[in-house]
Amino acid sequence: MTLSFLISKQISVTDGRAYIAAQVIGGVLGVVVAHLMFGLPLIQDSTIVRTGLGQYVGEFVATFGLLATILGCLRFRADAVPYAVGLYITSAYWFTSSTSFANPAVTIARGLSDTFAGIQMVDVPMFIVMQLVGAMVATMVFGWLLKGDD
Repeated sequence: MTLSFLISKQISVTDGRAYIAAQVIGGVLGVVVAHLMFGLPLIQDSTIVRTGLGQYVGEFVATFGLLATILGCLRFRADAVPYAVGLYITSAYWFTSSTSFANPAVTIARGLSDTFAGIQMVDVPMFIVMQLVGAMVATMVFGWLLKGDD
């Protein structure tokens, strides 16, 4: 969403950088807390392989759909964003081959957890590329599709 807001100039580059830093730091802290709760090593190197065209297309679809959900809600019913995002991510976990990371900060965090939700670090860059492409395409398509009557 941060990239979408940067592209559409709804936030400044300075704010975008701060949001990205906060998301990555929050994701890493979330991993540490989850591992602490379950008695695991605080930071792990994931060994879960997530690679290949099917995984990459799944991650594009997951990110595109998440942005479509958020942008549609913002246009027609902003108060529904939290519910819609939760419902979308829950469903996309099941209908995408990638299990719907749909956010670079989440992808980085999941690379630090060698659990069923993890992703090995060597697979992280391509997931992030697909997320950025999905976000850019969704921003363009839904910027056009949801354009107001202003």
